[in-house]
Amino acid sequence: MTQHLLAIDQGTTSSRAIIFNASGQAIATAQQEFHQYFPKDGQVEHEAGEIWKSTLAVCREVLESSGLDASTLAGIGITNQRETTVIWDRKTGEPIHRAIVWQDRRTASVCTKLKSDGHEGTVVERTGLLIDPYFSATKIAWILDHVDGARQRAEAGELAFGTVDCWLLWNLTDGRSHKTDATNASRTALFNIHNQQWDDELLALFRVPRALLPEVLDSAADFGTTDKQWLGAPVQIAGIAGDQHAALIGQACFEPGMAKSTYGTGCFLMLNTGEKALRSENRLLTTMAYRLNGKPCYAMEGSIFVAGAAMQWLRDGLKLISHASESSDYASKVGADNPVYLVPAFTGLGAPHWDPHARGAILGLTRDTGIGEIVTAGLQSVCYQTKDLIRAIQNDGASLQALRVDGGMVVNDWVMQFLADILNVPVDRPRVTETTALGAAYLAGLQTGVYQGLDEIAQLWEREYRFEPAMKPALRETLYAGWLDSVERVCNN
Repeated sequence: MTQHLLAIDQGTTSSRAIIFNASGQAIATAQQEFHQYFPKDGQVEHEAGEIWKSTLAVCREVLESSGLDASTLAGIGITNQRETTVIWDRKTGEPIHRAIVWQDRRTASVCTKLKSDGHEGTVVERTGLLIDPYFSATKIAWILDHVDGARQRAEAGELAFGTVDCWLLWNLTDGRSHKTDATNASRTALFNIHNQQWDDELLALFRVPRALLPEVLDSAADFGTTDKQWLGAPVQIAGIAGDQHAALIGQACFEPGMAKSTYGTGCFLMLNTGEKALRSENRLLTTMAYRLNGKPCYAMEGSIFVAGAAMQWLRDGLKLISHASESSDYASKVGADNPVYLVPAFTGLGAPHWDPHARGAILGLTRDTGIGEIVTAGLQSVCYQTKDLIRAIQNDGASLQALRVDGGMVVNDWVMQFLADILNVPVDRPRVTETTALGAAYLAGLQTGVYQGLDEIAQLWEREYRFEPAMKPALRETLYAGWLDSVERVCNN
């Protein structure tokens, strides 16, 4: 039996395909960026058709560069940017509106009204989520309300909704499979994470017709088979998970108390809580970690909207650097004791603040401030935001012995050391940092028999380097106090 697995990692700014062998080693990678649309302040959109085309292109490219034929693959795993909302015509497969991206804040006023009407308790109790524009439910309703005839067509069963995994699955199977997994369903604010069903009361609250919704399967399941026209041979699609859940799996955080933090466009920290769906008293989210063999595993999650995107902005928006790798040179010269703070609230603030109206700011500027201080502040903002999440987790009674990290930013040693210093917790960087894609491959491998269980996958995880905290407590406290003061100045809550 073949041991190669194709992982599709469809992210916020690019689509990637990676082929892994059974040891979890990447043998070929392809990546393609796609366009970001910003129609108005706080609005972020993608062309769903472009997402599909870029995904297909990288799948074909990675097969060609690896020298493998699609017929030799054991299976395909899909991982995706979560909450991003696509609605399309079931007959033509054409989207009726651009995809509304997870970062989009256009439904902030709707969410404020729902909260003031007293509905947040019900939503938290059933979904583990807060009422926020971040999640899919209000995005779906917005599209149905703003596209002529869409609501009537949705109720008549003519339209389909999906998060990006579901949209890709529909296209890969040539419209034969309208399915998603429990992790992606759990991010819509329409799915009851306790009984694992779409919730009629929530559908009514958010005004979403049930006829739109996909079937929800385990994270490792038979989702369908690719149409031969796409890759040259049919391949089983055997695993799906939202990107942060896939990263948790790729980091082998299978025991309660194990945690990972992923640094991509945003930053997402997830702590495995096992069979218990723990409710946070500090505005973190309760979510699915994964669901295997019908059995849910839960997690506590903190979401930061802007991490790597802050460095992207410093590069492309302000043009202070020409490449992200230059940032560590600046930071090494400036040092950790930087009096400048950058609060990257470009689309509001996520956990634990949940302020959709907050906007970004740079504070602490003096005549001495230069490019180095601002760039360093951008790097530090990622670590400070992680500290906000860790503090909330600890206030909820959970303890953290170490943090496993992954994503594009973790190659920056300066950032990882500052992260360990400001958290006062060891930070473990794995040998394979593409853990999101790896998690999708592992799920597909579980379903197709490449792996016999989670224990086998756990043994594949290897640490490349551990960053130990070395900062003096007084400096840590002073720096973090300055961050909290800066955040307070941009918040509207």
